[in-house]
Parts: sequence; C-alpha cells; structure tokens
Amino acid sequence: MALDLIAWIPYGILHFALPAIVIGILFIFGAPGSGPSFAKAFGWMNITGVTIQLLFPCTPPWYENEHGLSPAAYGMPGSPAGLARIDKIFGFDMYTTNFSTAPVPFGAFPSLHSGNAVIEALFLSYCFPRFRGFFAGYVLWIWWATMYLSHHYAVDLVGGGLIAAAFFYVYKAYWMPRPQHDKATRWDYEYVEYGDRKSIFDEEFGAYALGLIDRHPPSDSDEWTVGSSSSSFASGSGSVSPTLSEESITFRREVLGMDVRPDQAWDGPRVTKNDLRQVVVVG
Repeated sequence: MALDLIAWIPYGILHFALPAIVIGILFIFGAPGSGPSFAKAFGWMNITGVTIQLLFPCTPPWYENEHGLSPAAYGMPGSPAGLARIDKIFGFDMYTTNFSTAPVPFGAFPSLHSGNAVIEALFLSYCFPRFRGFFAGYVLWIWWATMYLSHHYAVDLVGGGLIAAAFFYVYKAYWMPRPQHDKATRWDYEYVEYGDRKSIFDEEFGAYALGLIDRHPPSDSDEWTVGSSSSSFASGSGSVSPTLSEESITFRREVLGMDVRPDQAWDGPRVTKNDLRQVVVVG
C-alpha cells in the first residue's frame, strides 16, 4: 500500500496540477514572458506527443500483463492498471472508469507523463538553477511511478523526455527570456533579453558594421575624436564623427555593394557626447 501511494502522488496528482503551478511560479518569479514561453513549448510538445501516439499506437505494460502477446485492436477497453489499487484504497472510483474508457488506450509511446515532467524540470532549472537537483528528483520519481503502475516502459519515458528537451532548447535559444538571478520577481526587471543564440544580424548590421563602434581597445590613433579639427575626423565642438574602419569598408563593399573610400566619413547623423551617454549596447 505504501508504494502504491508513493507512486500515485506524482502520477495521479502532480502530473495534472503542476503545469498550472509551474506557469504561476514562472509568471511571478521568472523574467517577464517566461510563463507564456513555457505554455507554448508545453502545448506544442503535447500536440507532438499525441500525434505520434495516434500515428504509431503502442501498448503499455498493463496490456501484456492482462492479454499476453495476443494482437491488440482499437475498440478494446483500456485499463487503470496499478491505479485500480488506489481506487480500492480510497473506496471510490477515481481512475478505473476514466482509464477503461480512454479514447487512446494504446498511447504508451511517447510518455507524456515523462514529457511533462522533463519540460517542467528544464524550464524551472533554467530559471532557478539552485533547485536543479530537486527538479531532477521529481523527474526520477515520476519515471519510477509510471513503470511501477504498469503504464509505461522505459523506452516510452526516454521518448517523452527527448521530445520535451527538444522543445525546451528551441524555445530557450530563440524566445525564452534570460533570467537575471539577482532579481526576486518579475517586477524587479528593468529590461529583458530573449534567447541565448547570438544574432548574425546584430553582428553584421549593428553598430560594429557601420563603423560607429570599434572592436579594438582605444588608443592615441583611435577613430574617435572630440572637438579636434586636426584629426582625421570631421567634428565640431562637442560632437563625434568617425571615419569608416577597414572592416566597415570591406563590409560595405562586399556585402552592401557600396563604393566607399578609406577617408570617407560616416555620413549618418551627428552624434554628440550627450547622445553617446544614452547609448546602450545589448549583446
């Protein structure tokens, strides 16, 4: 009885309650936008998993326990398997009818119990890395419970976990807000950065490519001069106007097809020292 109850908690309760709890935690304590990112990844993962279950039906362990190796067919009733013992313990029907009349009785692969637990653990670990061990422990707990209750084989758990990991890493790379671990709640954030994938656009078409910011450390021959008419820069009092760097000239010629001269000054708007103080470069 004790093992039945230990397995029932993650499989029969937490599996259904945790998605809403995780969204609430991410909404309050994560970076703004973390909750919607999790919800989208979670939804697409489940749609993918159910699609695979419908296209490639697989019987769970309870089928072999009850019917041996006889061929299965849609229309056969499902089974609560080990959850039937939970109904007996509490004395009322929580799972027997629901699982016996399930519309997808042979949806063992991939395990969405595994997929849900893995994607929840990955998102929470990304936002709250100090508790990574706790989240991993929950995944192992529900993996054991699914096999103990005869609802999944180990390969089903691996399949669900891999699908969950794929969706997490895609969203992490492109759309997941980066957590700032010195912030306690979403209301402490002053700005938000999304994804951890470096953008080619930022590198090639940003301030570096335009020659406004030099990658090299400043020196006496640096391209920035303030209020000097004797340098190689066209500048006025308190203004800054750089000439184009060699890298910028190569970029304009080869990528943009522009005809430029090494001594050609930047032809954009004048930038004053006060304006420069307002520039924030986000990597």
